[in-house]
Amino acid sequence: MSPTPRLLTAPVVVPMDDAATVLTDAGVLIVGDTIAAVDDAAALIAAHPGAQRLDLPDRVLIPGLVNAHHHSGVLRGTAEHLPVWEWLRLHIDPMHRVLRPDEAEAAAWLCYAEGLLSGTTTVVDMWRFMDGAARAASALGNRLVSVNYVGEHPDFDYFDTLDDNERMLREWTGAANGRIMPWVGLEHPFYADAAGQRRAIDMARAYDTGLYTHCSESEIEVGDFVSRYGARPMFALDRLGFFDAPRAMIAHAVWLDDDEIALVAERGVGVSHNPVSNMKLASGMAPVAEMLAAGVNVGLGTDGEKENNNLDMFEEMKVASLLGKLRTMDAAAMDSWDVLRMATRGGAAAIGQGDALGRIAVGHKADLVAVRTDTPRMTPLLPDGGYANVHHNLVHAVRGSDVDMTMVDGEVVVRDGRLVHAELHEIIARARAAVPGLFERRSAWLEAQGEVQGLY
Repeated sequence: MSPTPRLLTAPVVVPMDDAATVLTDAGVLIVGDTIAAVDDAAALIAAHPGAQRLDLPDRVLIPGLVNAHHHSGVLRGTAEHLPVWEWLRLHIDPMHRVLRPDEAEAAAWLCYAEGLLSGTTTVVDMWRFMDGAARAASALGNRLVSVNYVGEHPDFDYFDTLDDNERMLREWTGAANGRIMPWVGLEHPFYADAAGQRRAIDMARAYDTGLYTHCSESEIEVGDFVSRYGARPMFALDRLGFFDAPRAMIAHAVWLDDDEIALVAERGVGVSHNPVSNMKLASGMAPVAEMLAAGVNVGLGTDGEKENNNLDMFEEMKVASLLGKLRTMDAAAMDSWDVLRMATRGGAAAIGQGDALGRIAVGHKADLVAVRTDTPRMTPLLPDGGYANVHHNLVHAVRGSDVDMTMVDGEVVVRDGRLVHAELHEIIARARAAVPGLFERRSAWLEAQGEVQGLY
């Protein structure tokens, strides 16, 4: 028996098609988990009188946002004002040494809830003890590209292992109607020895999945790669075989030169641009305009709660646009459509899901977000004409708190600004309860190493 069709109607729909169309008084017909039609609302109502209706007055309907780089966590506001390598040494790596599975799961629940409430339907999360993350995503309703935070090197033996990663691939691939998508992860290529790098590549190929790592986040990495491998980072990774994985993706890519950009475009490597994190850690300004011009699939990511302080992809869009203009000293750079594409279609393509996610289109998954338009931030609202501004307002004015409906796989998971499948206050309480013990153990470890105190 086929499911009853559902029909969403809204005054404005932004399908993110090739023509940058803005539809007015439009409808989206959904059958099961898939979009079956996008058309004039009145025509769809007449053609499908038996469909369940969800009318969304004073709303603009957009595709679900894809957060292409994220780390769950509970360190928000406690790891500040340090460059990336000192930040890792004093805050992040010591946390990983003492992190427990229950704490990691509490963090995932918190972060996925924040994402859903602000319109993120798919998150690429490099985190620890990923069974808990998969349970959180399965329950809350978001899509999850799970990327184990792996170290396969004697100096980095306090992270997840490739054995942990392979178990995720075996046990969770395709779970929750395909919403759980495990990839192979390496925290950084340097966090694995040669055998670990080879095994990670071979695992991605064996399981026909993606391989994800940080690279070229800081300028110092370029010299380190040249010293170790006699080549700049992207060429070194290519020679090592990283780009032979079915899908390869790099987080940050701040310090790519023109030849590296041409290489990742040729090899189909996805990139996550993380402007807030790159600014906060003083990592640099990524050559995003050049990557887009070369045809690189560039997505947009918040990075973690500790290197961003929130997971609002609307804020990330605004910062991406402004930073792109500042970097090039060109007010026309990184226009609103470019940035919206990165947050939707670009992220979907970067994770190999461009045919299923990132657009409101027939045959795509029904991942949709309703943004309020009855707000000062969306006033005036001009869907068409010479001053059409819906796309500009979405990028430069809207906040994640303006989202009041989020749908994933055809199921409403946020309604009227509230989670459908969990109580936010319980998620927050669980995360807060995890913090004191985690910080106490981290402080004890740092004290034993003679490191700086007063971090909590």
